[in-house]
Amino acid sequence: MSTAARTAILTTALSAALSAASLGAQAAPQAILVTNEAGQPVAQAAVSVYVKGTRATASANATANMAQKGRAFQPTLLVVQTGTPVLFPNFDTVRHHVYSFSPTKKFEIKLYAGTPSAPVVFDKAGTATMGCNIHDQMLGYIHVVDTPYFSVTGSDGQVNLDLPAGEHRVQIWWPALGETNPGVEQMLKAGGGQAVMLRVKS
Repeated sequence: MSTAARTAILTTALSAALSAASLGAQAAPQAILVTNEAGQPVAQAAVSVYVKGTRATASANATANMAQKGRAFQPTLLVVQTGTPVLFPNFDTVRHHVYSFSPTKKFEIKLYAGTPSAPVVFDKAGTATMGCNIHDQMLGYIHVVDTPYFSVTGSDGQVNLDLPAGEHRVQIWWPALGETNPGVEQMLKAGGGQAVMLRVKS
């Protein structure tokens, strides 16, 4: 290989490394606090942040689980990126019949124990309500978003996301809104080094 060719390869590799480092440096931890009108934290709310230029659908190796344990869905609220395959492992000693009639994703997994061999791919943004045809008290939600930046608030109403600095659109959804409501949208300015508070009508 000629000296010129080796130089070109090294230059390309260095440029790619610097570009990747630059992109990584742009993202920083950002705390987001969701509260209601009274200033109380809103727990179990899906927070998704839409950053321009990011991939809308999940990567090829993305997977998620919504388990059944203690005759309940765990977690109660699962957030996934569009295109994510979701498995429904059953850790109970009884069989479950998991289903959703929601427009976002209609499916059913008839009476089963253990883990179904085939996952369910959630390929459309929105919210799907989960139920069990045997245990009516079981209720869960899968919220599907077109962004890789998402999380669910804890009891303190807070999430922490690695976000690039700048102004981004935020969507907040929680079960009381109902599956047909896309959620509350606000704008978020990330990169200030402090927690950002978003207030919603709950």
